Amino acid sequence: MTESSDKMIVLNVKRGVGEGETTTQRYELPEGAAASLLDGLRWVREHLDDSLAFRYSCINANACKECMMEFDGKVVYACIARMKPGVEHEVAPLHNKARVRDLVSEIAPVKERLDIDE
Repeated sequence: MTESSDKMIVLNVKRGVGEGETTTQRYELPEGAAASLLDGLRWVREHLDDSLAFRYSCINANACKECMMEFDGKVVYACIARMKPGVEHEVAPLHNKARVRDLVSEIAPVKERLDIDE
């Protein structure tokens, strides 16, 4: 997390597919566009980049546990993590889980995945 020169909310998002190359995409959100990280990611997808992949099920309830990711170096639930204007935030998929795409990590235990034959 670094200071930004204006009152924009800046998200530096680590993007990629599977084990492939990772790139960082910078998104600038106007102050007041979103309070939670999840709201900010939804705003980005609606207004700036509809290809950004992230997972969520509920909104701001912390009930589903689907929106786990890394935010400024800490594992958080995006629905309750708060962004600050004038700050550049770093957003990444979970580092200890396989990345599916962008901020989507494989979070289901192996035996719970539907694609596993036993």
